[in-house]
Amino acid sequence: MSALKYWLWLTELRGLRNQTRLALLRHFGSPEDIFYADEGEILLTEGITRDQASLLKDHSLDGADQILAECQRLGYQILTLHDAAYPGRLENIYDPPCVLYVRGQMPAFDEECAVAVVGTRDCTPYGVSVAEKFGYGLAAGGALVVSGLARGIDSAALRGALRAGRRTAAVLGNGLDVVYPKENRYLYEDVAAAGALISEYPPGTEPSRGHFPVRNRILSGLCAATLVVEAPERSGALITANTALEQGRDVYAVPGPIDAPASRGCNQFIREGGVLVTEPWDILEEYVGRFPDKLRQEGARKKPEVLGYQARQKEEPRAVPPTLDLAKGEVELTDDQITLLRAMGEEPALVDDLIEATGIPTRRVLSALTMLEIDSLVTQHPGKRYARAVTLSGLPGEPEQNGKE
Repeated sequence: MSALKYWLWLTELRGLRNQTRLALLRHFGSPEDIFYADEGEILLTEGITRDQASLLKDHSLDGADQILAECQRLGYQILTLHDAAYPGRLENIYDPPCVLYVRGQMPAFDEECAVAVVGTRDCTPYGVSVAEKFGYGLAAGGALVVSGLARGIDSAALRGALRAGRRTAAVLGNGLDVVYPKENRYLYEDVAAAGALISEYPPGTEPSRGHFPVRNRILSGLCAATLVVEAPERSGALITANTALEQGRDVYAVPGPIDAPASRGCNQFIREGGVLVTEPWDILEEYVGRFPDKLRQEGARKKPEVLGYQARQKEEPRAVPPTLDLAKGEVELTDDQITLLRAMGEEPALVDDLIEATGIPTRRVLSALTMLEIDSLVTQHPGKRYARAVTLSGLPGEPEQNGKE
């Protein structure tokens, strides 16, 4: 913990570029050695200027101590560039972040067929449907779906992956405790419960226009491939795609209608030599040799049972048993899932009301609800409200039902 404060001191020095920090680390070996070096030693660092060296005279550790205390309070993990758990894929890019903040369980990215799914915030219904389809199929096929948690394509891809019941990860352009956009509050919690939220920015950092292009190098750097679902001619998603290409990663794109402005960037990318894909297995089959024990063609070709709220209204409801006998163990459920089922009725209830009624922590409630929805034991209604989709029997203290009064 004592060494961490020097990493945070280095990363939080205002006016110091990340490339300068990396050069200092190459020269000195550790942030602590940089902290105690004199100006003459610092000026020996390749490429450093006197103005940059003068920034290192600030030896206040107050900010670092505050960040450490806040991360400890919130339960966030801090990974440094020198930690064994720091992803090797990311370490090998041109400009890796010195520090990563993690909420949830950090995936072993180097062992995963991780695919970044990106696209425009101002997406069309076509884009939402395709992003959810690919998020679901990639995850069901064994890939780790990674995105940015922006509204639009990012959110749709993550929702699809969560519906597949698989781990996922999101890279943010703000502190892990800052929800942006606000409507993604519950998606934040779902991703954190099922995987990990990742950021190079400390807790409390508000989103800024300049953070997101910088964030994109991490998003593509963690992954073996990047998929662009829907992007206009000028789009942050195309910046991510180009960054991935610069990093030596594979990039794929989904074609769109030829007259749709939201698809012009994707269509142009394909016309200039980008790889066109129309289903998740088009991507995953390229990585079977590298991840033979993880990727499954039959999973990638499964169709998501729910594709957004509007589609839910049009589809026939999935057949579920009208009665679930908990005593018979017909479905394997956790204690949290059973408690939530018992707390719910047929009328939709807000998540906050379920948290209050059960006393279960928010993250666990959201994780349990996600799995119950995947198993069609609960249904989600507009406004993030949930209702039980089955009748319960076999509850403790309940008389056995045999058709007689």
